[in-house]
Amino acid sequence: MIFPVNIVGGGPGDPELLTLKAHRILTKETEVVVYDRLISPAILQLLPATVEKIYAGKEAGFHELSQDEINAALLKHAKRGKKVTRLKGGDPMIFGRGGEEIEYLFDHDIPFEVVPGITSAGGISAALGIPLTHRDLGSSVSFISGHKKKDQPLNLPWKELANPDVTLVIYMGLTSLPEISAQLIKAGLLPETAAAAIQDGTTEKQRYCFANIETLPKRITELEFKPPVLFVIGDVVKIAQKLNS
Repeated sequence: MIFPVNIVGGGPGDPELLTLKAHRILTKETEVVVYDRLISPAILQLLPATVEKIYAGKEAGFHELSQDEINAALLKHAKRGKKVTRLKGGDPMIFGRGGEEIEYLFDHDIPFEVVPGITSAGGISAALGIPLTHRDLGSSVSFISGHKKKDQPLNLPWKELANPDVTLVIYMGLTSLPEISAQLIKAGLLPETAAAAIQDGTTEKQRYCFANIETLPKRITELEFKPPVLFVIGDVVKIAQKLNS
């Protein structure tokens, strides 16, 4: 018998931000879990000792497992009749390659179910007091991947992004932030536009800083920020600055 593979969003890090469904699957319905680097130790501790844990972490310049190897592991253990969970940080369908994995499972006739999670952007920002939208400060929001291939420049619509009425949330942008900052300013966004960096958001290790888009790259270097870091750019950040002053 082949059980459906559960593609589970683990939320931004705090285990109490797991959905009830995710918690039930992790604690009662998982025999093999393939998990990402962004899964916090507190969430992994919820897994029963009998669960086989497969680490599939990715970071710049190093992948524990390639995406092809991850796909193959899901297929292999599902075909063994195991209850398999693919555990991802945030929501699996936002910069989590969840779409690639469900397509792979579908193409190999493996049933699956996607269990949404609180997005890192939404959960981390809200916990710090940053409203991603605000009727006076930001009418829309854009999620951006700051990851770039090798030494290639980021191919982003800078003119569209340099809109003071749009909140920008940047994932995986620690190494590319200087380029992002320079390109946004070049495209017309004011250098003094408020910005925030949050490391290990919603966990016990959380740390953050406020600056503007011109000074933020230097600030995070001085503070030695390490992945995972989420960046929020826009006037909505001013509210969090006020709340945390």
